[in-house]
Amino acid sequence: MHSVPSAQISPMISFQGVNKWYGTYHALDGITASVGKGEVVVLCGPSGSGKSTLIRTVNRLEDIQGGRIDFDGQDVHAAGLDLNKFRSHVGFVFQSFNLFPHLSVAENIALAPMTVLKKSKAEARERAEELLRRVGLAAKADAFPGQLSGGQQQRVAIARALAMDPPAMLFDEPTSALDPEMVGEVLQVMKSLARDGMTMMCVTHEMNFAREVADKVWFLEQGRLVETGTPESFFTNPQSERARKFLSDLRSH
Repeated sequence: MHSVPSAQISPMISFQGVNKWYGTYHALDGITASVGKGEVVVLCGPSGSGKSTLIRTVNRLEDIQGGRIDFDGQDVHAAGLDLNKFRSHVGFVFQSFNLFPHLSVAENIALAPMTVLKKSKAEARERAEELLRRVGLAAKADAFPGQLSGGQQQRVAIARALAMDPPAMLFDEPTSALDPEMVGEVLQVMKSLARDGMTMMCVTHEMNFAREVADKVWFLEQGRLVETGTPESFFTNPQSERARKFLSDLRSH
């Protein structure tokens, strides 16, 4: 038995010639790239470069005007796709935590497994408690979101996304709304997910996270994927003038 060349392993997420316009503004310009199973990809680039737009096309929070996107073997824009069902299987963590304020932490996490996966209340609760242990919040199951810090709420949001057993997790600037002292606790959880082999796409300004955790860095500018590489090559030897400028601007901060 020889091992299968990696080219034959179907990617978890693939973009083929993806184009998006807002009116005359070309927000995504011919993006072709893929995220392998178990791979962590960090998207970086100046603001307005299309990073958040691209990650939001994966679960169709943004529609595209050309090209194709596949997620775990599913054409995201296939006719007749049950969008709610599809979205529930894509783990998505936003800047804002979007927790239901009137539900306890455990109820927030158990809601989708009960309604979408038809899990029993007891089963969903048990899984919620297990996920809260995983994100370091075992003691907060019966607290309400308003009683938690921003960092704790974001960790609950991650647990909630994990409750649906998604094949991949998407993070859209998950720490940018947090006070600096809370950023680390959220990145810790993301690092542990990466170590456990979760496929992840992350839009983040945390370049140390990209350095330590990413398998690949995708650098976008003006809606184009300008460069992709390992963190090692991207940070020490960026290929494009644009990436060099981006990195030197970062360092001067």
